[in-house]
Amino acid sequence: MKFTEQDLNRIYWHSRRGMLELDVLLMPFAKEVFPSLDPENQERYIKLLDCEDQDMFQWFMRKTEPQDPELKAIVDYILERVQPA
Repeated sequence: MKFTEQDLNRIYWHSRRGMLELDVLLMPFAKEVFPSLDPENQERYIKLLDCEDQDMFQWFMRKTEPQDPELKAIVDYILERVQPA
């Protein structure tokens, strides 16, 4: 799917969660990485944005993992981008 500038702005602002730990992960990812993702990962990221902040916080702090394999894949991808092993 081809995203317009307006779509990308909407995704960027939807990435702003109001929780610092999530904002520092998601906002740069949305701005710098999302536009170049393959369509499958773009869909996963959009699906991730519909999740609850507390769930995302737990996933990104590696306290729990998403049960949904699609969400797990994008969480792992984001963590790999910001915390290389």
